Amino acid sequence: MARRPIFEEVTDSARPAEAPRVTIERPAGARRAIRVWLMVLFALVVAIIAVGGLTRLTGSGLSITDWRPISGAIPPLTAADWAREFDAYRQIDQYRLLNEGMSLREFQVIFWWEWGHRQLGRLIGLVWAAGFLWFWLRGQIPPGWTGRLLGLGALGGLQGAIGWWMVASGLGEGMVAVASYRLAVHLGLAFVILGLIAWYVMRLGRSQAALLQAGRAREGRAFRMSTGLMHFAFLQILLGALVAGIDAGRGYTDWPLMAGGIFPPGMFELEPVWRNFFENDGLVQFIHRVSGYLLAIFAVVVWMRARRSGFASVRGAFHLMLAAMAAQIVLGIVTVLYAAPWPLAIAHQFLAVVLWVTILRARFLAGYPEGGTIRGGRAA
Repeated sequence: MARRPIFEEVTDSARPAEAPRVTIERPAGARRAIRVWLMVLFALVVAIIAVGGLTRLTGSGLSITDWRPISGAIPPLTAADWAREFDAYRQIDQYRLLNEGMSLREFQVIFWWEWGHRQLGRLIGLVWAAGFLWFWLRGQIPPGWTGRLLGLGALGGLQGAIGWWMVASGLGEGMVAVASYRLAVHLGLAFVILGLIAWYVMRLGRSQAALLQAGRAREGRAFRMSTGLMHFAFLQILLGALVAGIDAGRGYTDWPLMAGGIFPPGMFELEPVWRNFFENDGLVQFIHRVSGYLLAIFAVVVWMRARRSGFASVRGAFHLMLAAMAAQIVLGIVTVLYAAPWPLAIAHQFLAVVLWVTILRARFLAGYPEGGTIRGGRAA
């Protein structure tokens, strides 16, 4: 073997390899079609969350006093049908204590809100069933995905049952609205379903081979911290539902203080004490505020860690998450200052959906970095 000179010109072949890249291989065939179907379901779930919020804000949730999953899809068609529905509503305490003297025309307004909300739920079930059967019968569901897609349908069915469980709580004696903790369960499951659909859409956005390759470049610490942020944000969503369930957002309209003090008056005045955590508007709003502050601090900590990522896509996702967090905090404060009028309240709920999805997207890209080279490179 010939000796190499001590001083030798380094050729291109001898240079170190470039920083690793994560290629982006897009899905094809049924994988792409299933993704489109899930995106339709995602849009419908966002819509039903918004309509559900408006149903609550208009006080319409108890206007239909029974649960008929099939026959309930047909609205009242005759004067006798309307009289029967109105008579049933006049038997509950919401009518007696809040709406006594309501006209039939006024009742029809709240009826259509609740009926529309239930119809959207039925539509989501039909879209899920039609899509699942289409892909399953044609043998187009990728390996490992049948259980996931069936699980979405099961959760949707469970959500319908929980919806009635929630409504039934408002039909009892002395009740003028649904129980706040049942509302929190109902909204929480909606966000779980929405989150799963979003996660599946992101996974199906790349081929299985591309996901396996991207997983090797996982930003482990950013992924773990964003997982914690996801759980914390979900808790804050549940707390927000408790606030909405008792209209606690309208009780204290100053900020950063509450009724001029750090703590609201009468935080534990209800007996037994545990009721205050669900029914005391001052304590419920105070917990929601403090949890929001802590969530914002944690989001900044996660962002500071993720901004050191070598992947531009990961950094960009966490920038977007922090921007959504800041917007939600500002909107929450404005909503309180104006005593939660329905346009601000529904915008606050919708922005919670946006924040939820941006957290999930940041977590996904931390787990499966997309494109780009290590810091300084260009996106592939």
